[in-house]
Amino acid sequence: MIQHYPAQPTAPPPPPATARRRRRPWERRLLVCLVLTSALLIGIGLSGGIAHARGDTVAYLVNVTVRPGYNFANAEAALTYGQGLCDKVSQGRAYAGIIAEINADFQTTDEYQAAYLISQAVNELCPALIWQLRNSAAGHRLPHYDG
Repeated sequence: MIQHYPAQPTAPPPPPATARRRRRPWERRLLVCLVLTSALLIGIGLSGGIAHARGDTVAYLVNVTVRPGYNFANAEAALTYGQGLCDKVSQGRAYAGIIAEINADFQTTDEYQAAYLISQAVNELCPALIWQLRNSAAGHRLPHYDG
């Protein structure tokens, strides 16, 4: 016994290669949205990279104003002090000398406190100077802390 299957519907023939397919309105809108979104994301990425190269003022202020021991009068004073540290590093001042100045400014002998402040300033406000700070600090040892 032979079974006969119903005829399968056939797909329409493909358009000729020379014919240009007309885009539907939703496809055009989607394409425009994709292009605009891509441009926006690229712009945000580039501006974020530039902002990071300049530094992160908010992170610096949070890290040095929340931590006890510095007692800056206000955020502007903390920022000015940090920028001054960046200037000292950029001038090639010795790490040990900068640490001594910070200790004198804050009337302390706690080198860890001074080291934290200078590392926060350079890492957050002038990250391009990290290599210079590292070179200046090479060989410097903080005193042993017995807690």
